[in-house]
Amino acid sequence: MKSIISPIANKVNYVFIHVKELKKSVEWYCRLLGIATDLSQIESPVFNIPVTGTTGLTLDDHTFDPNYIFHPSKNVLFNFYSDDIDQAYLFMKENNITIVKEIKRIGEFAYFNFEDLDGNVLMICNSK
Repeated sequence: MKSIISPIANKVNYVFIHVKELKKSVEWYCRLLGIATDLSQIESPVFNIPVTGTTGLTLDDHTFDPNYIFHPSKNVLFNFYSDDIDQAYLFMKENNITIVKEIKRIGEFAYFNFEDLDGNVLMICNSK
């Protein structure tokens, strides 16, 4: 395969999740991921969740876009990793998070889908 020179890096930089209420969503995602945060420091329209790795996670409430109409994604936007899928599932149930697809196991690989506060569908899986 011939190498192509491009000014665009071969890397996903940030994933955006569209939300209705930024502070509520920041609180929800930080609780989900076990991250402490100071809600008094949150200002619309966006907040970058502090995550590890090279891809960032941005919540966006579109405060400055009066024509924006919110539509939650019913297709999985991305997945979070857990090395213990059963413990992750139990955590979701204990926190009253809506599971939209029960744990599916394919050999050693396992995943399940859930909804965030705004109805966006996300996944937890045990594959890095």
